[in-house]
Amino acid sequence: MTKAEVITQIAEKTGIDKADVTTSVEAFFSVVKNSMAEGENIYVRGFGSFINKKRAKKIARNISKNTAIVIDEHFVPSFKPSKVFVEKIKGSTKVKKANK
Repeated sequence: MTKAEVITQIAEKTGIDKADVTTSVEAFFSVVKNSMAEGENIYVRGFGSFINKKRAKKIARNISKNTAIVIDEHFVPSFKPSKVFVEKIKGSTKVKKANK
């Protein structure tokens, strides 16, 4: 499902104009990105958490040049679904059919 399809479904279910829904969805994504860039985690009860995970410093290898590269510690964005979210997916028969 694409962002456009999500916007269409929200507009149909709520009766709100597509342009307004698009603005709201874009604003949500912008807030998530900006907040996480500032080091804040976002917790949405019943949905999940957008969190920054710390990756430790490590040494990687460039096989073609046979050299070592130091990768400094850094943060990567991550999503952790809530228990309610996970249980809904586990109980879905459509997901099981799609994966087979």
